[in-house]
Amino acid sequence: MILFAIPVFWGNVFQQLYTIVDSLIVGNFIGNDALAAVSSSGNLIFLMVGFFNGIAMGAGVVISKYFGAKDYKKLQLAIHTDIAFGLVASVILTILGIIFTPQILKWMGTPESVLPNSILFFRIYFVGVTAVVMYNIAVGILQAIGDSRHPLYYLIVASIVNVALDLFFVGVLKLGVGSAALATVISQTISAILCFYRLMHYDTVYRVSLRKIRFNGPMFKQIIQLGLPSGVQNSIIGFANVIVQSNINAFGVNAMAGCGAYSKIEGFAFLPITCFSMALTTFVGQNLGAGKFDRVKKGAKFGIACSVTMAEIVGIIIWIGAPIFIRLFNDDPTVIAFGTKQSRTEALFYCLLAFSHCIAGIMRGAGKAIVPMITMLITWCLIRITYITVAVHLVPKIGVIFWAYPLTWSLSSIIFLIYYKKVDWLHNFERLEAKV
Repeated sequence: MILFAIPVFWGNVFQQLYTIVDSLIVGNFIGNDALAAVSSSGNLIFLMVGFFNGIAMGAGVVISKYFGAKDYKKLQLAIHTDIAFGLVASVILTILGIIFTPQILKWMGTPESVLPNSILFFRIYFVGVTAVVMYNIAVGILQAIGDSRHPLYYLIVASIVNVALDLFFVGVLKLGVGSAALATVISQTISAILCFYRLMHYDTVYRVSLRKIRFNGPMFKQIIQLGLPSGVQNSIIGFANVIVQSNINAFGVNAMAGCGAYSKIEGFAFLPITCFSMALTTFVGQNLGAGKFDRVKKGAKFGIACSVTMAEIVGIIIWIGAPIFIRLFNDDPTVIAFGTKQSRTEALFYCLLAFSHCIAGIMRGAGKAIVPMITMLITWCLIRITYITVAVHLVPKIGVIFWAYPLTWSLSSIIFLIYYKKVDWLHNFERLEAKV
């Protein structure tokens, strides 16, 4: 699991550089309004793209299961159905993003001074969203069969290109916010091309052929059954976070810039969380396919312990260094104050976030994605939105918004802990595999 997780970890480090570099260069070369436009983009992008990425997670579970079982005929059907889905999803996202982004941004209460840059950034991003979706599809396939090294190599190349283009477009040519989105799209396109070259030009059991890309009805049904809960989960989390962002927007451009800068820093807290939750999903799926149930139980405990410990270490570092980190994006004292306040409200609770994501990853790998979907629907969406609506009305201070995350992470962790303790995992896995 460690050998799989380490390349995923470093891959996520370089992927985080995409958004970090955009915000750093835009914040220092253009100013607060531009930083607010770019840094607050994550929640809306996740809302739009998260559903389709969740479906792709279901495909990864199916692929890892058939790879572990050495059923290569069904493995091929799953891979090519997954790619067909990605192509269709790309078209849908491009149309939705270009048409509805302005209305969503206005609905979120984006300040007028930020709105033109935000619309430009998002529209350029969604023109190139096919590269983003297909890259995630390709990486999902490679990771599902246990290859986490090659996605890392491709991300390193793409990240270097992204930094160079950002500096050239924004710093040298002074092309503005839109060019930062263009740099990201070009970089993602390069990484997607490299991933598919790997999939199409090597003689492996998971080799991709353009002639085979089509929907297989039974396989797509299986992918949807496993992926739909994750897709819905991503969408409801994205929707709740957009509500949070809209409340932050009401406090002005400096609040958007400061909190947006914090969101980029927070991305580093997700590195150990993401790498181990992904590793757990693949590990559980492959070992269930191979019938190694004891190995599943041991791996689950080990992955949770590693992710929780690493996430809390990152949280302590962010809590201590928050003012320094925020200042890298913008040296306005008000911006730094907003970002630091959010950092020091949330950072020490990253261990709870890690625990929730790891249990969700285990359940997805076991084919029981509905459990985390319902848990997160209740805690991360309904309770979070209700809390913010009531709390901001009673105490109209930005600090009460920041507490929405630690409170709901705590609730989801309690629910997952009770579930984890009450369920006989080995018996549950054996029963699940018997059904499959």
